Amino acid sequence: MILTRPWVVAALSRTDTFLGERYRRLARRRGKKRAIVAVGNSVLTIVWHLLSDPEARHQDLGANFYESRTNQRRRERDLVRQLERLTGRKVTLSPGEQPARPAA
Repeated sequence: MILTRPWVVAALSRTDTFLGERYRRLARRRGKKRAIVAVGNSVLTIVWHLLSDPEARHQDLGANFYESRTNQRRRERDLVRQLERLTGRKVTLSPGEQPARPAA
């Protein structure tokens, strides 16, 4: 099947979609080859659902799906704990300037 070809998944990696962001996240953590296989599996799962149910429609969740689901305070707490374990010191955060967010 053409959807299982690695170049199809590589093309998806350059898009601003849920699958493109999934590839980039997995490639950072697990490596490019494993990310290609994982995203290829996701594509096949989507296609299977679309073909098996005539009423089904695909709605892309968007590239910011993971970012929007991450709780900011929980992320801060986890990073502080990680830094404390790493340095062996107590870490406290003080309010400062907010970093500029990249334009979407």
